[in-house]
Order: sequence, then C-alpha cells, then structure tokens
Amino acid sequence: MINENDILDFCDLTRAEIHAIALHEHLSEVEAAELGDYLIHIHHGAQKVQGMICDDIRDALHKGNLAEARALYKTLHEFLATHPEALRGNA
Repeated sequence: MINENDILDFCDLTRAEIHAIALHEHLSEVEAAELGDYLIHIHHGAQKVQGMICDDIRDALHKGNLAEARALYKTLHEFLATHPEALRGNA
C-alpha cells in the first residue's frame, strides 16, 4: 500500500519545496506534492513554483519570522540550483 511518505518521495521536489507550496496554497503536504509535481512538468511551471517560494519568503518577512524566511530562502536557492529553468524568461 502506498503511504504519504511514498507520495512525497515520488515527487520531483524536495520536502522543503513541497512544504513551501503547501504553505502558499494552504494545502496538505500530499496535495502540495501533487500540485508541485504537475507544475514542475509543465511549461513555465518551475517559474510558478519559484514565485510561490518567493511569496512565502515575503510573507515570513512581513510577519517578522526571520527563521522561516531564512529556511525558505535556502529552499529557494536549492530549488533554483536544481531547476534553473525557473529563472529563464522571468522578469
């Protein structure tokens, strides 16, 4: 039987990236993994994920939650290293 961990592991995103999508979209981790995996495989989808992570960083900074903002910045940095297409054509 497939469990929650299996679903998260099948996704082409890290747990931190899945968490950022869940935070941004107010979804469960499993739902965020499904959305993120879909987005990462469509045209300009990586840019949408990058935008979500940036929005989360901005929200954390506005709330004064520097620890969360730092963690999300690290997630963004790792995401862009793995998915450089997220920057292409992004203005």
